[in-house]
Amino acid sequence: MSEPRPDRPDASDSDDAFAEIVDEETQRDPDLAVIEAGSRTLRAASGPPRAEEVPARPADPEVDKALRAVEQELAGRWGETKLEPSVTRIAALMDVLGEPQRAYPSIHITGTNGKTSTARMIEALLGAFDLRTGRYTSPHVQSITERISLDGAPVDPERFISTYEDIKPYVEMVDAQQPYRLSFFEVLTGMAYAAFADAPVDVAVVEVGMGGTWDATNVIDASVAVVTPISLDHTDRLGNTPGEIATEKSGIIKQGATVILAQQPVDAAQVMLKKAVEVDATVAREGMEFGVVSREIAVGGQLLTLRGLGGEYDNIFLPLYGAHQAHNAVVALCAVEAFFGIGAEQPGALDADIVRSAFASVISPGRLEVVRSSPTVVLDAAHNPAGARATAEGLSEAFGFSRLIGVVGASGDKDVRGLLEAFEPIFAEVVVTQNSTERAMDADALAAVAVEVFGHDRVQVEPRLDDALEAAITLAEEEDEYAGAGVLVTGSVITVGEARLLLGRR
Repeated sequence: MSEPRPDRPDASDSDDAFAEIVDEETQRDPDLAVIEAGSRTLRAASGPPRAEEVPARPADPEVDKALRAVEQELAGRWGETKLEPSVTRIAALMDVLGEPQRAYPSIHITGTNGKTSTARMIEALLGAFDLRTGRYTSPHVQSITERISLDGAPVDPERFISTYEDIKPYVEMVDAQQPYRLSFFEVLTGMAYAAFADAPVDVAVVEVGMGGTWDATNVIDASVAVVTPISLDHTDRLGNTPGEIATEKSGIIKQGATVILAQQPVDAAQVMLKKAVEVDATVAREGMEFGVVSREIAVGGQLLTLRGLGGEYDNIFLPLYGAHQAHNAVVALCAVEAFFGIGAEQPGALDADIVRSAFASVISPGRLEVVRSSPTVVLDAAHNPAGARATAEGLSEAFGFSRLIGVVGASGDKDVRGLLEAFEPIFAEVVVTQNSTERAMDADALAAVAVEVFGHDRVQVEPRLDDALEAAITLAEEEDEYAGAGVLVTGSVITVGEARLLLGRR
């Protein structure tokens, strides 16, 4: 796909609009660029929250007890941040389970930011074309069952429990044969692949946990590999530059696959292209073979025109905020086109009406999600500097806050200074806090960094998240002239998930 194809519709036509986005995409900051195409005539207000698919605890006490027992057993294994870089254990589990991951085709997603939102969009598109989907994403916002979805919804607790019980004897068998027991993430991955085969699904949409080559998900041979924007995160495990991180992430690109490559830093793009050549994979690049043609702010989201591999799709309403979500959308669109062979094996485009319907249905909990009004409270799971900058850009664009209060609870292994610096221009004040997990950065330690970034007068410390939310809402309401004030809760998926529960979202 790196060269124009004669069978591609309008391949030789002059297309000024797309030529313009190619130029802008090529020159933009790879992490933050916004294609300023189209008018911005509507300023989004904080409308009512959308319906969502984040499950609550089971209503049946016995089911809840059984789910908690499974969660406890999984929690006794290595957590997601303790890794032994190998697919040996997960491959052994797949072997004794009869290779369930080979029972269906798959789309594999890696990158630093945007993976889950992109996975949700791919899932929505595939489902709109009457395919039964399985989606595996991480981490979860509120419930562990969110990680494994069938037909666009998390598996119910009973199915989650039964899937665990079904594979448990095989997990224990592999544990006994390996130097290290299967980790929390490896067992969940095995559960997902088994659940998808049992359903059965027509296609699996799989997000890596971390990296690519040795990630537990990488026992699939996906026909489509998606690479969302790469930036610095997990540098202690993946590398200190985008290029080094891309080397690890390129491991999901398999022989003869199609690679959908979001806009990347130059060194990361070079690594991906080199790997594609080595395995004879076909590459489609954002800003070259596809891109966002135009974008207008709309009430409740944005209106897009997207150039895919098979042509242009206009009047697409995406009920998510931020330029980064528009870029995720076109990546998702091209991944589905590639899955159906459009742009390679067959000419033409997807049915535009079905594409519009699918995108209009997309939700992404914890991604610039409005959960309360008066004052407006927004949740966003940004947890690294690149994600924070995209969030700040999207928030400033979509909401007309006269004053914004931040609630930040971060993990100790993240670049918290970079995260705070990204938010400093848009936060009038920040309330630093911590979530309930062991990974959480101590609130006082976080406050010390925040004071260096914001100054003493703009930082408040509330170690308990409920107190932090109350303090931020009080600050947002304290003066009449700030009737348009808002609150952003951010810093960690876990912080966002706990805030959703405290604010009454189920």
